[in-house]
Amino acid sequence: MDSVTIEEAYRSFLSSRDYPCVGARAAVAAGHISCLEAADMNSDADDRRILEYLYDFVDQYRSGDGKYYSAAIVYRQPTVLTEAVYEDLLWKRLQGLHDLDAKYYSYDPRVQFNPSSPDFSFSIKKEAMFIIGLHPESSRKARRFAYPALAFNPHGQFEVLKESGKYENFKHTVRERDLRYSGSINPMLRDFGTASEASQYSGKFYTEDWVCPLKIHNG
Repeated sequence: MDSVTIEEAYRSFLSSRDYPCVGARAAVAAGHISCLEAADMNSDADDRRILEYLYDFVDQYRSGDGKYYSAAIVYRQPTVLTEAVYEDLLWKRLQGLHDLDAKYYSYDPRVQFNPSSPDFSFSIKKEAMFIIGLHPESSRKARRFAYPALAFNPHGQFEVLKESGKYENFKHTVRERDLRYSGSINPMLRDFGTASEASQYSGKFYTEDWVCPLKIHNG
């Protein structure tokens, strides 16, 4: 990106005035956005380094105020890909990270480990994570970043919003802004507990018969 680093480009992308996710904008403003640059999303070469980075992020989140934290893995390659190719790479990388994590930690007991369950969430270091996939060819405008990326968002921060009574307003604001930004509300959006959130990770539209390919070993 010429003189602009990938991390700077990512922060700028999230902090854009019209960007729909107010949580991401708040995380940038609070200095709670972490970003790691990796080589190739089609390779497992960086998986262990990424996992250690995410473990550090989990520790930072747990010792913080519990609000608006996010960690992104941004890959330099591939630069040319379709939505279908990105979807395949997303599940490969999440499977690789899970396979390593399962050697050290059990699954977060606050969520379900079956990807088909409406209470499913991805788990890293026994901390539930909601994943946001981004890439240049996403069908959702809010997911179109210049590089393929995976953003990890602790599930607990959404629970904090619910406990404070702010979650419904937060959700309404994000969906209203997405409607203005993208021209439509993401058809895959579901409230946690009504359908598996796995269908929201890639940003791709799925039919009801879609089966998540992720295999969980430490549930």
